Amino acid sequence: MTDKDFYYEYLGLPSRHASAIEMVDAGGIYLYSREGKKYVDLVSGVSVNNVGHKNPFIIEAVQRQAAQYMHLMVYGEFVQSPQVRLARMLAGRLPEGLDVSYFVNSGSEAIEGALKLAKRYTGRPELVAFRNAYHGGTQGALSILGNERLKNAFRPLMPGVRFLDFNDVSQLHQITGKTACVVVESIQAEAGIILPEKGFLQALQQRCKETGSLLILDDIQMGFGRTGRMFSFETFDFQPDILCLAKAMGGGMPIGAFISSREIMRSLTFNPELGHITTFGGHPVSCAAAIANIEFLEANNIIPQVEEKGKRFVEALLHHPEIAEIRQKGLMLGIEMKHPEKADRIMQNLLQNGLIVDRFLFRSTAFRIAPPLTITQPEIEMVTGKVLKSLENL
Repeated sequence: MTDKDFYYEYLGLPSRHASAIEMVDAGGIYLYSREGKKYVDLVSGVSVNNVGHKNPFIIEAVQRQAAQYMHLMVYGEFVQSPQVRLARMLAGRLPEGLDVSYFVNSGSEAIEGALKLAKRYTGRPELVAFRNAYHGGTQGALSILGNERLKNAFRPLMPGVRFLDFNDVSQLHQITGKTACVVVESIQAEAGIILPEKGFLQALQQRCKETGSLLILDDIQMGFGRTGRMFSFETFDFQPDILCLAKAMGGGMPIGAFISSREIMRSLTFNPELGHITTFGGHPVSCAAAIANIEFLEANNIIPQVEEKGKRFVEALLHHPEIAEIRQKGLMLGIEMKHPEKADRIMQNLLQNGLIVDRFLFRSTAFRIAPPLTITQPEIEMVTGKVLKSLENL
């Protein structure tokens, strides 16, 4: 039996439509299969590999820390230098009010911690989220997921969740003095890259201030340069009370965080003590990788180039007769097909032409292009040529 046979035999799989390509190597924007085929990763491991695969700067940091020490004790018990350094780095790059980091292992865990923090700090029962938003697969994150199809089989979920429509200012009055928090993405990713309309996020922030509700930003897909700024709220000129990060944070290593003010975060320290705990959150090796990730992005001037690179994709693809629309910010693009019935066929063509792209959970008529931020201009030309070729003879 091969590894592929064992893959189907022993792994719990989230989808019966997994591509099951056996990858044996990776580097930069490329993945290499056992059959010797070279693929371009236009998903970045779903917004994880912003600095590219097998980045030597990340690898060196991981190896150095692993040789020093790995897991020592449950997070929060010992002073561990990588955690402290990473927390200081983040605080130095975030505005006042986002000063204290609680490290976890993933985006779903960051959301779970943020929800607990908001309910504990405000003492309120209600949560507000948006339709067609995705925040993770754990029970709390699933409760605020804005799509019934993916969560009906797992009810009962958390009570007291209200859903609004993204970009609809007229619904913001439904945020009240009973609302503990509002959870929002600056760009709705799984809805197909839905950008905020002018003034919407600012109006949302103002309504939260009026009602004393905490504004939680899920920056899990859009953080660490994806929108052309280190954090997406900088792109859209508003500020959350709690910021959730993960995915690209560790440069390929698993790590997440929820970040808030010292006053708010202290709610998890007292009454009860141990209000939130995690065994592996803030793992020293993952923290070392996250430090290296930030250092690499800044030292190589990666983020200031992101918006221009994204626009190169738009310029090359927008006028093709099979494409109805491209929604873009930075290097996150939603390519809307003009003929929905051809959406499955384009995915097959792209894969045959060595391009790994991804469909959206809540928009089957579009596909995502989100390559590593390190992609070069010649590589963009090569990739867009392959996309155009894939669009022919649909």
